[in-house]
Amino acid sequence: SGLPESIVAAACARSGQRVLHVDSRNYYGGNWASFSFSGLLSWIKENQQTTELSDECEDWKKLILEDEEAIPLSRKDKTIQHVEDFCFGDQDSAEGVEEAGALPKLPVLGASEAKEVSPGSEEECPAVESPCPEPESPEPEQDTEPAGATEGNGAGTTSGSESSPGESTLELGQTEATPSETPAQEPKKITYSQIVREGRRFNIDLVSKLLFSRGLLIDLLIKSNVSRYAEFKNATRILAFREGRVEQVPCSRADVFNSRQLTMVEKRMLMKFLTFCLDYEQHPEEYQDHESSTFAQFLQTRKLTPSLQHFILHSIAMVSETESRTLDGLQATKKFLQCLGRYGNTPFLFPLYGQGEIPQCFCRLCAVFGGIYCLRHPVRCLVVDKASGRCKAIVDHFGQRISANYFIVEDSYLSETTCTNVCYRQISRAVLITDQSVLNTDSEQQVSILTVPPVERGKPAVCVIELCSSTMTCMKDTYLVHLTCPSTQTAREDLEPVVQKLFNVNAENGKKTENEELEKPRVLWAVYFNMRDSSGVEKNSYSGLPPNVYVCSGPDSALGNDCAVKQAETIFKEMFPTEEFCPPPPNPEDIIYDEDEIEPEGSGLSNSPETKPEPPAEESSGGEAAAVTKEE
Repeated sequence: SGLPESIVAAACARSGQRVLHVDSRNYYGGNWASFSFSGLLSWIKENQQTTELSDECEDWKKLILEDEEAIPLSRKDKTIQHVEDFCFGDQDSAEGVEEAGALPKLPVLGASEAKEVSPGSEEECPAVESPCPEPESPEPEQDTEPAGATEGNGAGTTSGSESSPGESTLELGQTEATPSETPAQEPKKITYSQIVREGRRFNIDLVSKLLFSRGLLIDLLIKSNVSRYAEFKNATRILAFREGRVEQVPCSRADVFNSRQLTMVEKRMLMKFLTFCLDYEQHPEEYQDHESSTFAQFLQTRKLTPSLQHFILHSIAMVSETESRTLDGLQATKKFLQCLGRYGNTPFLFPLYGQGEIPQCFCRLCAVFGGIYCLRHPVRCLVVDKASGRCKAIVDHFGQRISANYFIVEDSYLSETTCTNVCYRQISRAVLITDQSVLNTDSEQQVSILTVPPVERGKPAVCVIELCSSTMTCMKDTYLVHLTCPSTQTAREDLEPVVQKLFNVNAENGKKTENEELEKPRVLWAVYFNMRDSSGVEKNSYSGLPPNVYVCSGPDSALGNDCAVKQAETIFKEMFPTEEFCPPPPNPEDIIYDEDEIEPEGSGLSNSPETKPEPPAEESSGGEAAAVTKEE
């Protein structure tokens, strides 16, 4: 139930197809999921186990007829490797500490069974089981309201939470009600036991991405009206790491002219170059002689100062210094500039409660239009008709044979036999919990993106996304930091040098031994892991797949979600060429019900645990989170 599969499921259900969506995991999202802290610890433990699952019962093979053959599916997810987690505090102090608001364990369950059920229940409804925050002030903090909140209706419901939008925004206001501290104040000391106790305040993404405000995913959310199921917050600042210091990058016209980092000459240089990038296609004579050069080399010919070249390359275009060509950089810069101003002063939005909300939003749309969802439901094999070569059914772990016309499979479910000729890339990921921001300002509530240039030749640049507590992804007085880059070694080997540059990783209770360490945020907890990137694999690379079986990839290393949306639309169009992809749902007033189809009151059943009644209009207005809607 990752993002591409969920979009395809929603599009198929919306076009009137009957959809069955099964997932062997006990949570939505696959490698796109978000976890509470205890849920992530369970995920880490599961992926550190190396034991193979043996196929004890092979009764399902009796269901395969003589004129059929079976394509076995993998029983163990092998997309995650080299998982290493570290606690930089007193871990023993957390023994016996449980998450606040945790449900009591039922006596009928064994310990092993309780451990299996708990992470799933947290992930499906992360906000239901979280304790209500104690009101600290009757007035919500005003600083955290995103600049783009005026565009659209101001709020939307949140998939994965049973609370209404009004309650969600109220909780957000209460959580962040205290006035922000000044940079001079000593950050509060956060212990590991506090993190465990407040574990349900965390929504930790396995994949770290942002939404471009004019990207394909935002356009799809608006077109399909799925945006009403989620809330979003602006990324408030773009940062750069240069000469050992973190600086804020001026992006918009107002930021450029208000910047104290740039001289007047640099401001004019920057504005002139950005204006050129907006319509560079109209001036081919400016760049055609440099098309074979890298974008970094092209910038050197534009009479830009070294600091401006650094800002444009790493913080605006965000392209590789050694691999990206001139046109790649110009296209990336133009996309960045076109996204400015739609919802705020930066091009990016972040979904409240984490990236894992987005797949669930599309799953909810699928369920609304009749899709059926089954978690904890492994599939043993695909059944292929020998005569036609088409897949005609699946056999699940219950021994049930389920027939269908089309089959969409996530890459991790395919066995090694099917993937013999496939060459995968890898993504290096790290997630940190820190006690303060990498760049302190008057406001604590900042969502920041920072690109750290390669630490040495041959290494990739590292994308750092820092989330504050008002994104509903971490507890108060902490920050959640995601680091991502294409892999060259293990995740720890790729990312630890960057972590050491930006953060204090002294494990002795945060003892700071050098003057420069005083300015660095302290890492409280960290995890490193490698994730498979199957986004570049062509279907013909898989061995023996029938033509009506379509493969969805896992997350890619790019910052946005365009790859997943393009993949979902391509698969849908191959299956149903004449159908519209995710059309807008009809207005309730325009639906004409047949009397025979109207069920008696109180007898309605839902196919999805995520489905919940829409709140009244007065509850949906206001709040600090901006809903994505069509522009006026």
